[in-house]
Amino acid sequence: MSVHNQVNRITVPQIMARKNKQPIVSLTAYHAHTARYIDPYVDMLLVGDSLGMVMYGMETTLGVTLDMMIAHGAAVMRGTERALVVVDMPFGSYEESPEVAFRNACRVIKETGCTAVKMEGGERLADTIHYLTQRGIPVQGHIGLTPQSVQVMGGFKTQGRTEDEWAAIEEDAAQVAEAGAFSVVLEGMAEPLAAKITRQIAIPTIGIGASPTCDGQILVLEDMLGLSPKPPKFVKEFATLGAAIAGAAEAYAGAVRERAFPAPEHTYGMKKVD
Repeated sequence: MSVHNQVNRITVPQIMARKNKQPIVSLTAYHAHTARYIDPYVDMLLVGDSLGMVMYGMETTLGVTLDMMIAHGAAVMRGTERALVVVDMPFGSYEESPEVAFRNACRVIKETGCTAVKMEGGERLADTIHYLTQRGIPVQGHIGLTPQSVQVMGGFKTQGRTEDEWAAIEEDAAQVAEAGAFSVVLEGMAEPLAAKITRQIAIPTIGIGASPTCDGQILVLEDMLGLSPKPPKFVKEFATLGAAIAGAAEAYAGAVRERAFPAPEHTYGMKKVD
């Protein structure tokens, strides 16, 4: 009989049980090494399609492909042991029909080993969420500011600024929860509305530019680390690694130009030639 080491990852039921309890800590992750550093401190890692902008320099997330998400999702899984990993379904991979969404979500789950997928959309996506969850694929919803709809929205604009907008967004949240999503991201949403939705629905809400009363929070890792040239206004930078990287590159360039690299103690075992 073979013996397997059990990896105790956080599970979907554990995340759902955190509703109205200890806040859920979430960050994005795109590759193995940074995921390994943050894995001990977070409950959930999202391999977000924001990687198109953060890692590939795209203007929006619309150019991200399913193959890109799978490659980065697999990398994050290789670098983690504890966090529940969610992979974004990119634009065009799930909107056509529940059947197409299921087929593509199966690829993501099988080829990355992740636990769940995330899809943007509220009421219009309820049937798809229900179809996937009934077939064993955990789904995280995403409403409010949905970057994949940036062309329709006319830019990255806060949602729910006036109470006239609230009813439709509240209905989106209710439909996502009733369809079977295990949690929902509330992005770029007016604070009173996000707080109200958090009280109204039975699944955890994960805020990004929303209310501090959400059941959890998520930030793009590079924004949090001070690596983004123009982070959103709501972001608190917990480090300034951009400046540190630039300083290290400057120091390295100086060492090379002065022929001081590699240093004598780092000659990799090579013998000096007289």
